[in-house]
Amino acid sequence: MAHLGERLSRNGFQTEIVEAAVAERPSLVAWPRSGTGAMPMLNGHVDTVGVDGMPDAFTPRVEGDRLLGRGACDMLGGVAGMVVAAEYAVTHGVPAALALVSDEEDRSLGSEAVIAALPSLGLRPTLCLVGEPTWLAPAASLRGYAVADVTFTGRASHTSLAGEGVNALTHLAAVVMAAEEYAVGVRDRGGELLASVATAGRAPFTVPDRAELTIERRTVPREGLDVISSDVEQILARVRGSYPDLDADIAVRITRPPWRLQSQGPARDFAERLEAELVAAGTGPHTAFDAPYWMEAALWEAAGIPSLVCGPAGGGLHAVDEWVDLGQLRAYTTALAATLAATASAI
Repeated sequence: MAHLGERLSRNGFQTEIVEAAVAERPSLVAWPRSGTGAMPMLNGHVDTVGVDGMPDAFTPRVEGDRLLGRGACDMLGGVAGMVVAAEYAVTHGVPAALALVSDEEDRSLGSEAVIAALPSLGLRPTLCLVGEPTWLAPAASLRGYAVADVTFTGRASHTSLAGEGVNALTHLAAVVMAAEEYAVGVRDRGGELLASVATAGRAPFTVPDRAELTIERRTVPREGLDVISSDVEQILARVRGSYPDLDADIAVRITRPPWRLQSQGPARDFAERLEAELVAAGTGPHTAFDAPYWMEAALWEAAGIPSLVCGPAGGGLHAVDEWVDLGQLRAYTTALAATLAATASAI
């Protein structure tokens, strides 16, 4: 973050570190030294997933037209392209701002803090481009997600007298199976539901009196944020038919809204112009796609800032062989700089 701040400060930007509510989650906001106000915002995250199995994970290696290393594709390649494009734009009198955020791979605390800080910084983004890896294709929609924790309370007893206890692990297992059956209908509607984490029991020879289960739900644009509570309640109701002594509490841990690219307006116009510039740079045409995962465009859109998602990619996301396609990165940087200039001329 310090390196980016120093570089941008040398190249015509004013910068500000925005801290999230949790310590060690700083984000960097940069805007032209010439002034604040209305301008496009370029958003990317600088955090990465873990590096298990990757010696020298943050030492980049170039093999042909691939740059390998943790975060190369997700999404430091996109960040690099946006930084260079924004520097070019500002050098040529075209306003553009950057939000280079932390914590996207966890709870998106960085983008939340930056969005909350925008009024105090005097910035009014006309749109937000999220440069996540999309293989240069525009995202048409993103699924949202929700995570709920279900706590089962049973009654302990010696396992030789299991009938005197209530096995919370048995109830958890029944809910997992019921969730798999229930998920079929969710998938038919374009969503997803599954149990992803389970814990139970304290030691052998004791009937488990407590169990915990995490259930994840992927939502589509027409579904509300409270859908996971309704889904889990319906699953529990099915299980209670066979286990009337089931005692379960639901706690929703986090929800994130789905997102869809607006059919018209500044984000749509920017996406179309960026695609035209990408084609002119020798890539494409690209077909818009519905992403099965979530990205932070939904947060910016929810804050009233029209958003779009497009960025360079490669392969090995979250894997040990992560890489970004340098040809895509060059084309993206060139096309983005041209789009920023064209958009400013049109205003």
